[in-house]
Amino acid sequence: MVVRALTVVAGFLAAGASLAQAAAPAAGYPGRPVRLVVPFAPGGTNDVLGRIVGEKLSERLGQPFVVDNRAGANSVVGSEIVARASPDGHTLLIVSAGFAVNPSLSRTLPYDTERDFAPIGLVGGGPYLMVVHPSVPAKTVNEFIAWVKSRPGQVNYASVGAGSPPHLAAELLRITSGIDMQHIPYKGGGAVLPDLMAGRVSMFFGSISTLRPHVQTGKIRAIAVTTVKRSPAMPEVPTFIESGLPGFEVNGWYGLLAPGKTPRTIVNRLNTELRQVLADPETRGRFQTHGMDPAPGTAEAFAALIRSEIAKWAKVVRAAGIKPE
Repeated sequence: MVVRALTVVAGFLAAGASLAQAAAPAAGYPGRPVRLVVPFAPGGTNDVLGRIVGEKLSERLGQPFVVDNRAGANSVVGSEIVARASPDGHTLLIVSAGFAVNPSLSRTLPYDTERDFAPIGLVGGGPYLMVVHPSVPAKTVNEFIAWVKSRPGQVNYASVGAGSPPHLAAELLRITSGIDMQHIPYKGGGAVLPDLMAGRVSMFFGSISTLRPHVQTGKIRAIAVTTVKRSPAMPEVPTFIESGLPGFEVNGWYGLLAPGKTPRTIVNRLNTELRQVLADPETRGRFQTHGMDPAPGTAEAFAALIRSEIAKWAKVVRAAGIKPE
């Protein structure tokens, strides 16, 4: 009986030690400045939201969140850095929707999109805005489709790069409506705008924050937004679903990741703090300035979103005939 009692006590002590060890990583976290990798150049929405979130997390956690812009290969360069980083919560990654497209565009990604990352939480999201040059005789999605069908293969559209989410939004429109358009890829939205406003390209999908000022001056015309609901930033613009394309949805989302083997206690701590940041009215106001809405949620929900987006865009990439490189 004594031996049995001692065995039971030893078991309780071992279990307690295991729980203490599991909690230990979060107890002293963060113990030094946190590196927040933004896999795009400064100035874009990914960078802006990363800086807002980093600033707020720094205030809550008492350590600087240092933004490190590592652009290249549609976010692959920065993502690889974080995939290979020490999984201690001191190197994080803010990604956009293109993160879930990359597996369909590359045969040789230097990481596994699901296994090598630990989702912390969705940060925010918003629509892409479809715009046309004012010379295009269309004010609605259906009018645009009819116009393109009247001149198959003659209408061109711009994108910020082949395989980018705005490019795939245009491909989704092309596939679902059966229209024939010519794709002209550019290196970023800044390069597109002069040609769009000059009428050298007819149509473009881009962010509301970039396009709204030019819509307001009449240099381009807004047609529809890609989300299920209208955007508070441009409530007068209908959705594609309202416009007669059921199921047409492309969400320009952003989220926070850690290296794949980061302790669950640290992931949970970061998720809790991130949700508090996103619930802050000041954060919401700053996001909405850029046409985005905060989207607090669980780490599990964000992981499920990534999986569903990978599957969705794989189908679109195949249907569009885009070959992985």
